[in-house]
Parts: sequence; C-alpha cells; structure tokens
Amino acid sequence: MPKSRIRKKDDYTPPPAKQQSIDLGGGRRWVAPLMLAMFLIGLAWIVVFYVTTGQLPIEFLGNWNIVVGFGFIAAGFVVSTQWK
Repeated sequence: MPKSRIRKKDDYTPPPAKQQSIDLGGGRRWVAPLMLAMFLIGLAWIVVFYVTTGQLPIEFLGNWNIVVGFGFIAAGFVVSTQWK
C-alpha cells in the first residue's frame, strides 16, 4: 500500500502588533522640582538655624526648628514616591 503524503502546516505568524507609545513624562513634571525644592528648603532651614545660633528662622520654636527642617526633607521623600 502506498504511503500518503504528509501535509506540512504553515508556520504560525502572529498578526502585526499595534505600536503602543509610552508617555514617560505625562503629568508628573512637577514631582522632581517639588522634591528638590523640599530637600533644599529643609536643608536651608537647618543650616540657617545653626548659623544664626537659634535666632532664625523662627526663634519661638527653639530647637524644634530642626524638626521643621527634617519635616521638609521627609516631605521631599514622600513626594519622591510619585516620581516615575
């Protein structure tokens, strides 16, 4: 009995994919400048407090000025979580 021919199946080729554009800057351009500003404000607050021996930025707060400066720096880290 003759052997039948084996039909070769066409190789699968997926349909062409649609190009998707990725917008890396979309809507979050404010994050980096705000983050850096918070870092610099906090650093400047602490430096001014030490240089003026507690007379500035707010004399009434006393050593709590250090906490305020670190609060600005912490806020900068919180804002940095929004950066993409």
